[in-house]
Amino acid sequence: MKIKCIVSYDGTLFAGYQVQPKLRTVQGELEGALKKLHKGHEVKVAASGRTDAGVHAVGQVIHFETALNIPADRWGVALNSLLPADITVIDMAAASDDFHARFDAVGKEYRYTVLRSAQRNPFMRNYAYHYPYSLDLALIEAAKTHLMGTHDFTSFCSAKSEVEDRVRELRSIEVHEDGDKLIFSFIGNGFLYNMVRILTGTLLSVGAGEIAPDEIPEILKKKNRIYAGKTAPAHGLYLWEVFYN
Repeated sequence: MKIKCIVSYDGTLFAGYQVQPKLRTVQGELEGALKKLHKGHEVKVAASGRTDAGVHAVGQVIHFETALNIPADRWGVALNSLLPADITVIDMAAASDDFHARFDAVGKEYRYTVLRSAQRNPFMRNYAYHYPYSLDLALIEAAKTHLMGTHDFTSFCSAKSEVEDRVRELRSIEVHEDGDKLIFSFIGNGFLYNMVRILTGTLLSVGAGEIAPDEIPEILKKKNRIYAGKTAPAHGLYLWEVFYN
C-alpha cells in the first residue's frame, strides 16, 4: 500500500529536509520512525521537495510504500507516537500506486514572515525575519506585478543551483499585514533553489527604496544573481501547501 501524508515541521533544529550523514534531518526522522514500525526494515520516503536548514513546513507532502496491515487513516497516530515534537503528521490517506509526491505536484505555495516591530521579539527569532526599517508597501505592490507570470528566474535563484531550466510560472504574489508582521505569499508551478528568499529580499529592497519597481524587468532580463536583492534568512520561510490535480 502507498501512503500519502501531509507533514508539518519546525525547521529550527534540522539541517534541512534531505538525509545527510551525521546530521539531524526531517527525512531522517521520518525514515527512522518508519524503520521502527517495520521492525528494523528500511522504508524510503519521497517528498514534494527539499527544504533548507531552518526552513519550516506547514504542508509538506510525502509518500512511502508499506506492507504493514495498518489502516491508512491510522498511520498518523502510528508515526506521531514515534516522531519528535518538532514533526507532526497532520493528514494521511491511501494513495494510488502511481502517485508520487514530487512528480505529481502541479504547484506550491510558500509564505515568508517578516517582523516589523521596532524591537526584536525573542519568541519569534526562529520564525520571522526581524526587519525594523520603514517600507513603502505601494512600491512593493508595483514591483510584484513585474514578477508574476512566466519568466526565466535565473536572477532570483542561488548561483549554486544546478538546474538548467530556470523558467517558472509565478501565479500569485500576495502581501498582507498581520499586526506587526508582513506576510508574503508566493504561489507557482515550481520554485528554484533560494528563489522565494531572494524574491522576498528583493521586494524588501524595493520597499526600502533601494531598487525601483521598474528595474525588475531588467533584473529578470539580465539572468544574473548579482542584480537581484539579498537572500532573506531561512527562518522566515514556510512551505505552506503543495497542490495536486
